[in-house]
This record gives sequence, structure tokens and C-alpha cells, in this order.
Amino acid sequence: MTTSSEWNELNLVEKRLIHQLQELGYEHVTGSALELERESLSEVILKERLKKAIQRLNPWIDDNNLARIIYNLTHIEATGLMQANEKFYEMLVNYISIQQDLGKGKKNQTVKLIDFDNPYNNEFLVVDQFRIQDARGTIRPDVVIFVNGLPLVVVECKSPTLQEDTQISKAVNQLRRYQETHEQLFYYNQFMIATSNYRAKAGTIGAKVQHYSEWKDPYPRTVPELGDSPTKQDILVAGMLAKENLLDLIQNFIVFEVDGGRVIKKIARYQQFRAVNKAIHRILHAKTPKDRGGVIWHTQGSGKSLTMLYLAVKLRRIKELQNPTIVVVTDRKDLDDQITKTFRKCGFPNPQQAESVKDLKRLLQQGPGSTIMTLVQKFQPDKEQDEYPELSRSENIFVLVDESHRTQYKGLAMNMRKGLPNACYLGFTGTPIDKEDKSTTRTFGSYIDKYTIEQAVDDGATVPIFYEARMVNLHLHGDSLDRLFDRKFSDYSEEDRERIKKKYAKEEAILAAPSRIEQIALDIVEHFENYILPNGFKAQVVAVTREAAAIYKQKLDELINGKYETALVISSGQEDKNNELLKDYSLSREEEKQLIERFKKPFEEDKLAILIVCDKLLTGFDAPIEQVMYLDKPLKEHNLLQAIARTNRTYEGKTYGLIVDYFGVSKFLEKALAIFSKQDIQGALLPIESELPKLKQAHRKAMSFFDYINRSDADACVQVLEPEDVRHEFEKAFKEFSKRMDMILPNPVASPYVEDLKFLGKIRQMAKSLYRDEQMDISECGEKVKQLIAEHLYAESVEVIHEPIDILSSKFDERLEKAPSKEAQAAEMEHAIRHEIKVKLEENPVYYTSLKEKLEQLIEARRKKMMDIAELVEKLRSMVNDMRNVNQQAQKLGFTREQYPFYQLFQQLLPDEEHKDAIDALTHLVTDIIAEESQVIDWINKEDVKREMRKKIKKQLRASVIPKDQLENITQQIMSLAMVHYKK
Repeated sequence: MTTSSEWNELNLVEKRLIHQLQELGYEHVTGSALELERESLSEVILKERLKKAIQRLNPWIDDNNLARIIYNLTHIEATGLMQANEKFYEMLVNYISIQQDLGKGKKNQTVKLIDFDNPYNNEFLVVDQFRIQDARGTIRPDVVIFVNGLPLVVVECKSPTLQEDTQISKAVNQLRRYQETHEQLFYYNQFMIATSNYRAKAGTIGAKVQHYSEWKDPYPRTVPELGDSPTKQDILVAGMLAKENLLDLIQNFIVFEVDGGRVIKKIARYQQFRAVNKAIHRILHAKTPKDRGGVIWHTQGSGKSLTMLYLAVKLRRIKELQNPTIVVVTDRKDLDDQITKTFRKCGFPNPQQAESVKDLKRLLQQGPGSTIMTLVQKFQPDKEQDEYPELSRSENIFVLVDESHRTQYKGLAMNMRKGLPNACYLGFTGTPIDKEDKSTTRTFGSYIDKYTIEQAVDDGATVPIFYEARMVNLHLHGDSLDRLFDRKFSDYSEEDRERIKKKYAKEEAILAAPSRIEQIALDIVEHFENYILPNGFKAQVVAVTREAAAIYKQKLDELINGKYETALVISSGQEDKNNELLKDYSLSREEEKQLIERFKKPFEEDKLAILIVCDKLLTGFDAPIEQVMYLDKPLKEHNLLQAIARTNRTYEGKTYGLIVDYFGVSKFLEKALAIFSKQDIQGALLPIESELPKLKQAHRKAMSFFDYINRSDADACVQVLEPEDVRHEFEKAFKEFSKRMDMILPNPVASPYVEDLKFLGKIRQMAKSLYRDEQMDISECGEKVKQLIAEHLYAESVEVIHEPIDILSSKFDERLEKAPSKEAQAAEMEHAIRHEIKVKLEENPVYYTSLKEKLEQLIEARRKKMMDIAELVEKLRSMVNDMRNVNQQAQKLGFTREQYPFYQLFQQLLPDEEHKDAIDALTHLVTDIIAEESQVIDWINKEDVKREMRKKIKKQLRASVIPKDQLENITQQIMSLAMVHYKK
């Protein structure tokens, strides 16, 4: 049984994780025990273990080639961490080629570092507190997982007793610091885990906190199999670190995707891993070839294209499938391009895009091993043929069909079947199969895996979509249209009225009326500029016809007046040359592609903010920066679900997507959703008012901090937030409240809470200023909320709301004089000193650490009533004066500001008076070495310069009075100080 004093990350998190890995067959070795095996603490690969593994897996290898392999692995040439990581991944997964004579002359031989086919033929080590030391300092990652001596996974543990919303972020930030200071460890890293036991997430190198994700399914095991109430850490460990799963993830579920000129490393989410492996299991264990297929429904925006890619990768690797042909089928050109692009960007070998009906037939007849991307429309017979011909009877063909439910597949799907009668058909869909649709499951088979809309939102894979109807009075529906005609044309016979109505009063004509569009355009601009653009997001406008889209473009541009750009993306034809409205909007494929790329960029980089469309870009279009769709077109069933999902992609700072409806699709919405099973479409589209209960709850929690305080007494309210833990809880509650307000504004239901939001914002700003709490950062709040609070603070002109004044400034004394009491003076100085220590600690660790200890002693003495408030104020004033005079103290001793921290470091080690002269001399000698070596431009990023500096410093220290057992440690501290004070 653990006592409360043992409730820390070691006992509650680290030991539990190690124990679970031991149960999975890992060997546990402590970091200190491994130091005996390592030539130096800067080594991150366990060379001897790696050598043994390579010899075991490649018994033919000679000593020279073994040494060459080890050298190549420990000396990866790369311009940065991501490139080094990708190079190593290639060596790990696709093996290393090396020349050696095995009796038939020198030939290329393949060297395996890991046996992926037999997981238990590898050595799995879990190592705690693995110490790595180099010029940038020493780090001790909590847990490192080695496979055959290679550090493939790094785990950072945090105590579950920390504030719950900081546990994962603190772990991830620690991992990000490690990547900056000790990047060589991460050359070999496949993924990282941040855990506090009750929370656990995984991510890849370079990933920020928001890109780490939970692993919610320990497939092929189930959650109940893990025991009673398994924690999130237990589930993640079972799902990602079981030996078979770990090697499967590394080999088949990691891609390096080029996006916007930079490389992003991606690892599968749990639902992608599960779906692919369920599909493989069905393929390999089906009773008959016909039973191999099925449908994977993963909701829009949850990574369906990557799931197809991972499946293709795994199909290609499975030996029993003998290098199959893989055919990826879509029904739209933009989808075909998108999936082909995804495969190519992720390095999939040679995907071939069918150029024509004839070209597709050629590609399908070229035999095993090819990957073919095609539109379903290319499965057509030649003009001279009545029926589609049989192209291959092979069972070794796998057809991956995107959006497999769509009706246009019916006739063409039959042609696919005729051409490839024995192929395995796997359907992928982003919208569920409707209840009446028997053909999809009949064509492909039953569901293989489901990942619903609600699950995706809950996991953070997508954001929720809210729905808001605006200006519905502008739309004339059914009866009202009839009544209008009956009045206007009452003199005509009923027959003539019907004829006139058919000719002139089509719904499209009413929707495309310029006067109506002008009113809506004005509303769009006002809504977009006030509530979407301030947060940096972009928009799509969907019009009923191409002509209506062109009118929208004109009206929007007139109203925007050059502040940002719009673009019209519609299909065009030859006849458009004679159409006055459309002739200027014809786009080539390349021009359209450029517009889409521009739209995806942040607004600061590209002012193209609104795309206006009719039919294009409503499916398969992926632009995470899009938050709102202004919808002025009737859309139904699958088309509606697909279109609205354009806004559900995740993006930094984006908490929801929004559909603003000018047409009145709500009348189709219930009908659209009724065709699906209720649990499948739960949470597909939420009225914005549905957030109100959450807003009320968040409001109550934030306001409860001041329940028994006079809210007109700002100082009393700020005093409530004096304890750091209370401040943290308030900050969490405030951010939740502001997030809910940002979602709902400008809807009038938010009005009753606006004044309280302003009040909380004011108190928060005052507390941030008084307590110098940098964590009270408004940057995470939405721009709507920030603007509201900022305007309120300005209008209030409350003088106490100010930015903290530097403790060294004379204005700080003026501030103290204005403090209303001794207690206020003491609080101001205490928090100012704390802030100064935090900011300057790395400049002079010895001085500022001693200052911190002295401050804590004073505060503790006051708390125990061992001194009165006047004495505390006096002692704090004395500390402030000492801090101001530190440079004069340095000069008095004959040192510059830069040299003084080195002197204090030596003095701390040898405080006796007898060593004073020796320390004085040593300070000058060491800083002279640093000053000389640091003349090289950008020296702190040049290992050879740092190595030479370290060598000279160590030589000087050896000749000095510094104890020999302290040389390594002191050298390291000197280098750290050098990088702060002599950075050019």
C-alpha cells in the first residue's frame, strides 16, 4: 500500500508502466546498470546489444560490414532531426543493403535490424532513468524502450496529482525540450508517450500537444480483458506496446507526409490500426474468396485516405498475398487526385493513375505488384463493345473503393465485377450506409469497422459542427410561392398560371435573384468579419447555380472592398464564353489547384479567405482552416452530410465548425438523417443553442470563485486568486467559459453572460499583473472573447490593470508607494522577486537559486508569525536592493556582468577564503577561453567549436584547485553558462 507521500510519478505511473511491460515480456534494466555497457553517456544506441542482434538476424555478416552498419547508424548525415529520423526509418523498415561475398562473388545483401516477421526473435528492453549527457546538459527520460539496442520509444511520466489539464501538456513540452537539446536520441524514435496513468497520449517527433492522441482500443485484445477499470495508460500500453502491435505500428502504420514544403511524421490512430487489421484478418481467414470483402465506415475528416494507404502498405507486405495488385477507385476527379497525392506524398512506391478507359484496361492486365488509382467512370466498355470485358481472373487483386455507398456506382460497379470477377472488394465510406441501402453491403459485404461521428468528436479527431439558420424570411417555400403567384396573376386561368410558374418561377430563379443575394452577401460579410475572420479562419459559400455563385462573387467583392480576397471555383464549359456572367471565371486545372493551395494557408500568409462554389469542393475537399460554410443551396442525404463535413477538420484554435443556412436545409435535415441508424449519426449537426447547458455550467463554475465576495470590490476579488492552486483552477474555469462563449457568440442566447465575461476578464488581468502569473495567458481564448474583454478594460480605464513593471526600474518604487497597505507592498515585491528569479535563473543559477531559498524562508517565517508585516516588507526591500546591485557587486570584485556567474559557480564549490585568489584567476582564464572560442558565428550550433571549447576548459580545470571528481559536472555547467552569456 502506498502512502500519500508516495503519490508521485515514480510510484503511480512509471513503476506501473514498467510492470505492465514486464508482463508483456519486456526485460527491465535500470539506466544506471546500462552505463557500464556504454562507452560514453552521450551514446544513445546500445551498440553491443545491437551488434549481437544484427549477427543473430544476419548470421552471414562479416566483421567489416558489421562495423560499417554500426557506423552508418551512429553517424546519420542529415540537415535536421526530421530528415535524420526519416533516413533511419528507411533503414529500419526497408532494411539496409550492403555488399558481401557469400561464396558467389560480391553481391548486395539485405541486413535486418529487427525481425518484423517474428516479434519474439528480438530483444525488448524497458529502461528507466536513462541518462544522456552532452554539451547541452544532462537529461533523464523517465522510460526508454529499446528494441535490439535501438531507442524506439520515449515515455515521459507526470504525476496524476498535478492539475489535470497540465499533466499531458507538461509531459509533451518536456519531450519537445528533449528534442531540441538532445536531438540524437530522437533520430531513432518512432513515437513518444506522455502519461500520468489516468491520462495517456502518443505522438511523433515535432508534434505539439494538440497532435498527441489517446489510444482507446487495445485491439486485438478488448478493454475488459485488461482487468477491472483499466486506466488510459493501461489501454495505450496494451494497444501500442504489446510486442506484435509495436512492430506492426512501426512497419506498417507510420508515414512521412510532405505538406506545404515541410515533412510531417504521422502514426495511425487506434481506429485506423484496428480497421486495417480487422480487414487483413477477414482477408486471410475468410471461408471463401467471396467472403473477404466488407465496408469500413470512418466518419468524414477522421483520416480515411490514410487508412486506405495503411491497408495498401500492409497488403503489399503480407507474404501469403504474393505481392498483390491494389486498385483504388473513386468517383470524382478531385478525390482521385487527392488520394493519389496522399499515396505519393507519403512515399508509397509508384502509384499509377489511369489516364483513360483504355489506359485502365492496360494497367489492370500488367500482372501482380502494381498500384492503380482510377475513377469508377473509367470502367466503361469501348465504343465497339457492348459489354465490359473480363480483364483478370486473379484472386490476388484488392479493390479499395472510396465512398462506396453512392448510387452512381451501380452500373459501373457491375462493370468492375465483370472485369475483375475474383477480386476482393473493400468499401470505404465517410457517411454511414442508410437503412434502405441493401446494395452496398450486398456488393461489398458486412461492416468491417465503424468509427462514428460522435466518437471522432470525442477523440478530437474532428470538431463538432453547429447549425444556425439565418434570414430565412428571404426564402420562399411551397405555399408562400403559390400564394404570391395567385395574387400577381389572378387574372390568368389556372392553366396559364401553372405555365408561367414553370417557366419563370423555378426555385433556382428565386434563389439567384440579385437583390436577394445582395442582402445575404451583406449578412455573410458582417458575420464573417465579426465572428470568423478574427480567429484566423476561412469560409466557403455554396450557391444554388453557377450563375448565382458568380453574383455572390461580385456582391461580396463590392462589400469587402479589397480587405481580403474571394475566389469562384466552378466547373466551366465552352458555352461560358458567350455567358456575360461566367465568361471571366473559367479556370484551368492548374489555376484551380493554386487557388485551393492558397485557401489552405493561414490568413496572415494569404488573404484568400472565401471560396464560392456550386458543386465543386463539397466532397473530398480537405481544408482544416475552413470553419464556416454559408449554405444557400438544397442538399440532401449523403450529399448534405458530406458537404457539412468540410468544416469539421481540426486546426489550431478551432473548437467547432459552423453551417450558416440561408436556404432552409433544416427541412431536409431530419429527412436526411432519418435514413440512417440513430446511433450512426448521433452528433452529426447540432443547433448552436444545444451548447447552452454547457455554457450555463461553465459560467456557474467560473463565477463561483466570487460567490461570497462583493464584486464591486476588485481588490477583494483579486485577493481570492492569491493562492497559486486557486488561480490555476480559476484559469481553467475561465478558459472553459470563454471557449463556450466563443462558440455561441453572436447568438443572442449568449447575451445574459456577456457582462460576467467582462468582469471575469478584468479580475483575471488584475491577478495576472499583481501575481506576475504568465500562465494566465489570454492567447488561447477566441478572438471574439479577447476583443470583448479588451474593449471592456479600455472602457473601464482601471489604472490597476497594467503590465508588470521591471523590478530594476525606478517606476517599481513608485508602484510600491501607491500600494494601499503593507500587505499589498509585500505581495507586490514577493511576486516581482519570484518573476525575476524565474526569468533570470539560467543566467546565474547559483545566485538566483540562493535568492529563491531565502525568499521561501522569509515567506515561511511570516506564515508562522515569526515576523510581522513591517519586518517582512523591510527584508523584501533589502532583497530587491541586492538584486539591483548585483552588477555593482561584480564590478567591485573585478568582473564583468558576464563573468560574475562563473565566479559564483566556482565560489559555491570552494567557499573558503584561502581559495579566493585561485578562483579569481580561474574565472578570468575560463571566460577568456570562452570569449576567444565564441568568436565563431553561430558557435552554439556547431559541435566542433563546442568540442574544442570544452576540451580547453577541461584542461584548465584539471590544472586548477577544482576537485577532480567534479570536473565533468562543472564543465557541463560552464558550457551552459557560456551558451547564455556568450551567445553571439
